Amino acid sequence: MPRTPLCSSPAARGATVSPVSRDEATLGRMTSREYDLIVIGAGPVGENVADRATQGGLSVVVVESELVGGECSYWACIPSKAMLRAGAALSAARRVRGAAAAVTGTVDVAATLVRRDELVHHWDDTSQVDWLHGAGIDLVRGHGRLTGEREVTVTDADGGETVLTARHAVAISTGSAALLPDIPGLREAQPWTSREATGVRDVPSSLAVLGGGVVGSEMATLFTSFGTTVTVVARSGLLRGVERFAGEAVAKALADAGAEVRTGVEVEKVSRDSDTDGGGNGEVVLSLSDGSEVRAAEVLVATGRVPRTSDIGLEVVGLQPGSWLDVDDTLRVRGVDWLYAVGDVNHRALLTHQGKYQGRAAGDVIAARARARDIDDAPWGAHVATADHAAVPQVVFTDPEVAAIGHTEESARAAGLDIRVIDYDLSWLAGSSELADDYRGRARAIVDEKRRVLVGATFVGQDVGEMLHAATIAIVGEVPIERLWHAVPSYPTISEVWLRWLEEYGR
Repeated sequence: MPRTPLCSSPAARGATVSPVSRDEATLGRMTSREYDLIVIGAGPVGENVADRATQGGLSVVVVESELVGGECSYWACIPSKAMLRAGAALSAARRVRGAAAAVTGTVDVAATLVRRDELVHHWDDTSQVDWLHGAGIDLVRGHGRLTGEREVTVTDADGGETVLTARHAVAISTGSAALLPDIPGLREAQPWTSREATGVRDVPSSLAVLGGGVVGSEMATLFTSFGTTVTVVARSGLLRGVERFAGEAVAKALADAGAEVRTGVEVEKVSRDSDTDGGGNGEVVLSLSDGSEVRAAEVLVATGRVPRTSDIGLEVVGLQPGSWLDVDDTLRVRGVDWLYAVGDVNHRALLTHQGKYQGRAAGDVIAARARARDIDDAPWGAHVATADHAAVPQVVFTDPEVAAIGHTEESARAAGLDIRVIDYDLSWLAGSSELADDYRGRARAIVDEKRRVLVGATFVGQDVGEMLHAATIAIVGEVPIERLWHAVPSYPTISEVWLRWLEEYGR
């Protein structure tokens, strides 16, 4: 298949660009170099920082210790959604008479994994490196650490060191890693993280999922579609960050598909049985707080994330290694005027698209400061990440899908807003009956009564992910309710819910 950029590279510009960077092997023989900007981390965020700064006239080098393209391209967004699609398409077909009769089998797991391998380019980052070079950005492979003011030392796989010096700024875009909670026996049981789940070769007969967030819910959906016996242990239920009814709908769908969802309990101890040869590769046993246990071939830990900042030299600038990095809205680390932290490492919104948004703002403001240009750092300005605060969109690719933006009812009330909550059953729409014979879904709008604008929206149901951007535009643009009456939804589509919300709200 053609080599196309994955989720890390900025939008394709439509034309082939000839490489203008110096040859990487030649660069590797150099021991000291100077650039305007050094970016540590060549994932989705780092590439966007580098690209925007380069377009702003700066010389930029990116440091990467793994694959150019990062977590999203090879171990998260791309492979997980590629694998989830087969089950979603199959379920959608089964919900339509006329198509359902043609569905006589289950998900072809082997073919699904082949498709995943193709979409991640078999974990080969050649196309991503080509993109970097074509954009005029240099690459140094190895582990980068801050070793002085505006100085990064890169250690390659053979132990060689290259010292990079930045004239203007260093941007840390090293991302996050899976959190392994301190549960007795967990590490010794060799648990999966999201990387092992999305890179799976041999699908287990059974899987215990520890955690009910986005990763846990999506992976439970995925492996259930593969025919794996799945048990989810989620102390506080599924998808706590969104409206309660969304998590409840996903939990019910998992149960209907044959998974077991255990809530209100905690894992107190983990062990792994010996196999028939006496080794430690038998079943994993989770001992729960209610005295019961869960047994499975593998256990996936999906209980949160930690910043990849433990060994990047933060102590040089007086910061705690392994900590999240506090930044202002221009993504500059507070107290260090030449250091930026962009993406997951600043803990503002741990989502690829939001990190890329931050990357664009950071790259632009770094270039503007370097060239002594005017800085637009007012809310919603060109050089800030304002949307991080109240306009973060997210789609959870479970079945049903969950799509949300802005406030939930709980968070809006906690913020002191005078709100009105409008709920609508999506099955009442003519458009939903076109999608499925027994469509199930719900949509909630949160309206700020003082300003009469939308401040939150949540959709649950088949194919609702594609509805989210309309709500994002309405919230970011602060479109008045009175003007939304003139945004006429097409018929028959599930976007007609916008009209039904307005009718319920009244003029």
